[in-house]
Amino acid sequence: MQSHIDETKIVTLPDGLYKNVKGQVLISPACGSEENVLRLFHIAQDGYSANHEHDYPHYVYVLEGEGYIELNHEKFPIRAGSYAFVPNNVQHQLVNTTTTGQTLKFLCMVPVEGHKGFPE
Repeated sequence: MQSHIDETKIVTLPDGLYKNVKGQVLISPACGSEENVLRLFHIAQDGYSANHEHDYPHYVYVLEGEGYIELNHEKFPIRAGSYAFVPNNVQHQLVNTTTTGQTLKFLCMVPVEGHKGFPE
């Protein structure tokens, strides 16, 4: 299965755990992937992803923007080209720190069982 980002639905993640975050599900069981889900997140200025941990790993690759990723309460700067492996049960959050209105965009891959709380 193949598609294009311009043809992929964008959903707004609920404020509370998230702030100013939209996302797109690129690859999932809906297109035949039985093991992993690939999502594209868009975090607007002053926004952040959920600050949480869970019992599965995930993988992050930053496409554009800048900010930081917090892992086990330590902050690491990120920008286009940055990537991170988030192991099981590690506290993590991504935050957009730009002041120019630029969106922080990153790919995030999780196992199918980790694709939760994402309105589709």
